[in-house]
Amino acid sequence: MQLKQWEDSALVKAYQQGNEKGLEELVTRHRQRIYAYILTRVHDKDLAEDLFQDAFIKVIKTLKKGRYNEEGKFLPWVLRISHNLIIDHFRRNKRMPMMETTEDFDIFDVISDAGLSAENQIIKDQIVQDVRKLIQQLPAEQKEVLIMRHYAEMSFKDIAEQTGVSINTALGRMRYALINLRKLIEEHNMNMTLS
Repeated sequence: MQLKQWEDSALVKAYQQGNEKGLEELVTRHRQRIYAYILTRVHDKDLAEDLFQDAFIKVIKTLKKGRYNEEGKFLPWVLRISHNLIIDHFRRNKRMPMMETTEDFDIFDVISDAGLSAENQIIKDQIVQDVRKLIQQLPAEQKEVLIMRHYAEMSFKDIAEQTGVSINTALGRMRYALINLRKLIEEHNMNMTLS
């Protein structure tokens, strides 16, 4: 059987047992999706390439140390690593863009990054800070789903597998997280717009 037909978990095991082709196939298989994920957040090809390489350096180190958790799927795991590297990059540069989603109500969409004035950038930074504080007030299960969906951009199917619940339960938790965020915004009388 050719490596292309192997499951990700089999390729990981092969690599951990010394077969470099296992990792090569994983990189080939997932490169486009991981790179695109990074690029859509950093909007800079050179930076995206650097972060992609950093992500796989972390992957290699973790695999070589035998600390990869088989419970998780390989691609969502690498996307989480990539996401954390993106956050670290923006923290170092004091600027964190928000992710877009297709939910009906999405407080993350109230912020636009394009061409902000200095005043609007300050307001945007404050909104981001406020939203992060509000997210911390959510029940743990809702917070977990919201973070996986918006920050790790995981599908509800992947979220359900990762948390051990049905897709409907994951969707329900997301819905209640957004409802509760809306209530918190109203309770705190917060303005979530730039103008």
